[in-house]
Amino acid sequence: MARRLLQRYLPAPATLRQHRGLRLLGPLLEHHALWQWNRRSVARAMGIGLFAALLPIPLQMLLAGALALPARANLPIAISLVWLTNPLTMVPVFYCTYQVGAWLLGIPPRQLPEGMNWEWISAQLATMWQPFLLGSVVCAVLAGLLGYYATQVLWRWSVGRQWRRRRAG
Repeated sequence: MARRLLQRYLPAPATLRQHRGLRLLGPLLEHHALWQWNRRSVARAMGIGLFAALLPIPLQMLLAGALALPARANLPIAISLVWLTNPLTMVPVFYCTYQVGAWLLGIPPRQLPEGMNWEWISAQLATMWQPFLLGSVVCAVLAGLLGYYATQVLWRWSVGRQWRRRRAG
């Protein structure tokens, strides 16, 4: 059900290959695993997308796409998961990754001020970048692994449940 709904709204692989900006990747986009909706391809895409989403870098979508190509992960899922850290969710997500990094380094985390602005951020960046970067990488790896294995488990559980329903009905 969800698979058909997603496939209806996603562009066809042929359409993407003909896109002016993606013509250079034409042969790379040919592999069928990049567009399949099976357990392995989707689980890989979940891991890659969640990993890329939690890294505080520009062009996260390009990273997710670049990692999905050699991994033969579902390309649309890997790229769309990056939008978990969008302009609305970026501050709380990255603040949590900073808290994790500060905890791992054993330093007391700084509290966000009431009137947070760019001047405060730039002044604090010199002391906050190490725990922020460490926390982001650790959270990205953990989220990627959790996404991969959770997808594997839930997919198998769903297929088993469907088989049991068929046998019973």
